[in-house]
Amino acid sequence: MIKHKPAVIGSAILLVICMYLYFPYPDNQLIDATATFMSFPVRNQNGLVMLGILESILFILAMLFLVIGLGKYQFRTILIVILLYTFLPRYLLMVYQDTFASGISAISYDGNGRCEFEDVSEALLEGTCSLMLQNHSKEPVSFELEFLDSNHLEEGVRMESLMNVAGPYRITVDAKQSTLIDLKEILDVSTISGHIFNGSSNGVHIRLTEGDKSRIL
Repeated sequence: MIKHKPAVIGSAILLVICMYLYFPYPDNQLIDATATFMSFPVRNQNGLVMLGILESILFILAMLFLVIGLGKYQFRTILIVILLYTFLPRYLLMVYQDTFASGISAISYDGNGRCEFEDVSEALLEGTCSLMLQNHSKEPVSFELEFLDSNHLEEGVRMESLMNVAGPYRITVDAKQSTLIDLKEILDVSTISGHIFNGSSNGVHIRLTEGDKSRIL
């Protein structure tokens, strides 16, 4: 099945490098991305992401080396490799969080949080946010939670981060539990420029802080 062993080894090395540089931990590597290839951000609000483009090229080279190195079953093998590359990092992260991680390192977020804002008066907004967090460790985890603005907003416009007017929020997630975080606040935005008056956002991004450690999810 293997026609050229060095090419297969080279392909494996390139794939490991790609996975290492954009492993989805401790932070969400795609938080600012506006365009992606596989798990690599290739464009954000500031333009092209050169490291992401380089990693995309390395991934394509890895696939080419794999084709060169295989004698047969090339399409089937490449399909399997792509599937493994897509799902293996998430599985490895889940295993790590379930067995070794502690504190905020053991917290996962499904990325499906939602925030809604409605004006109460010229100076006040009502903000509500809902998101699910899971603690994979065997001990309760307490941390501060802040909201980050979406990358699709125009420069200078604030939306999700307005919730931080009433924050940061002290959250505790019990051991081996999932907790639905529901927040509802009246926000004084009289001194904040560029804030929205009404709107909603899905897939909100957050920052967790525990002492001198922080994670962006």
